[in-house]
Amino acid sequence: MTPTTRYGDPHHRPAAVQQPVILPAEIPPGVDWVTLPNGVRTLAYTQPTPTPTAPAAASQPIPAWAKTTALLAPTVGGGIAAAGIGLSYAAPGLIAMSHALWSAAALVVAAVIVVPVLIRTARRTTGSGGGTSSTTHITQNITATGLFGRANGTINHH
Repeated sequence: MTPTTRYGDPHHRPAAVQQPVILPAEIPPGVDWVTLPNGVRTLAYTQPTPTPTAPAAASQPIPAWAKTTALLAPTVGGGIAAAGIGLSYAAPGLIAMSHALWSAAALVVAAVIVVPVLIRTARRTTGSGGGTSSTTHITQNITATGLFGRANGTINHH
């Protein structure tokens, strides 16, 4: 029996495979001809050689206002937090103080109203003990001539 090939024809031989021709200008960057350990030469990706770059720009110093702001931000935040905690502890005392202030204000208003009434009542009781009392009426008449004229006046006691 004769061996057969893939296409059923014992005399058929595959044609030689032609390798594509690549010109050096067509080779993309990062690809180069490489010889493998078994001796076959092929195109392969290679590590790119480092290209010289421009020296890095010198870093700018941080402005003083930025440093100050960065240092003050946590301090201010901590102060606000401490004030909030202090107010939460002081809230019962502050409420009691506000009640005491309202009570003191009510006491002052009551004193302003009650004291004149008491004085008036005390005068009536002391002044009316003898019977009839005469009250003095004072009349004052003032006259002036012109806008900046000298004023003249009389005082009459009745």
